Amino acid sequence: MYPKELKYTEQHEWVKVEGNQATVGITHFAQDQLGAIVGVGLPDEGTTISKGEALADLDSMKTADQIIMPVSGEIVKVNMTLETQPELLNDDPYGEGWVVVIEMADSDEINELMSADEYKDHVAKEAGA
Repeated sequence: MYPKELKYTEQHEWVKVEGNQATVGITHFAQDQLGAIVGVGLPDEGTTISKGEALADLDSMKTADQIIMPVSGEIVKVNMTLETQPELLNDDPYGEGWVVVIEMADSDEINELMSADEYKDHVAKEAGA
């Protein structure tokens, strides 16, 4: 359920690192908690966002939420398909439901994220809380 090659945040984002670029999305757990996602407010390419800042807005049948930037960097690619098909975040959160690709400002920030096993434990604690 949580791909081993990815890194995870406590706010339920995932990061796939390839060189100095990172693809960012939301986890299966996040989309499950949100329910049917019906809208996504995406950032613009070329925008620089710091770790911990809001990256994108999500609207679901249950609530509104934000995707939080897991690492600092410049957005080099945005998944514009999500504007017309936000359900991809529910249907394929680790594939076609990716949100942005960033050029990382500080690749050491990746070391602060959780492994798949650590994230699995985090979700189990949160679900049991």
